[in-house]
Amino acid sequence: VPGGHVIIAAFTLGGPTRCSGLDIVQYDAAKLMAELGPDFHLEEQQTESHLTPAGKEQRFGFFRLRKLG
Repeated sequence: VPGGHVIIAAFTLGGPTRCSGLDIVQYDAAKLMAELGPDFHLEEQQTESHLTPAGKEQRFGFFRLRKLG
C-alpha cells in the first residue's frame, strides 16, 4: 500500500557467509535498495552483532522502508 512501511531483517556485509550450514546472502542498504527498486524509500536502518555457536561474529541489518506512490 502506498505510504505503508515494511521492516526487513537481513544478514549484513562482513561475518560468516554460511548460517546453520546454509549459504546466505549479505545485504547493506544500497544492495537492498537495488533489489527492491525505486518504489521504496529507506527510512531507518540499524545493525546488530552476535556471536554464533562457533564463536564467529554474525551481523544483522534491520531496514525500515516506506512504499512510495
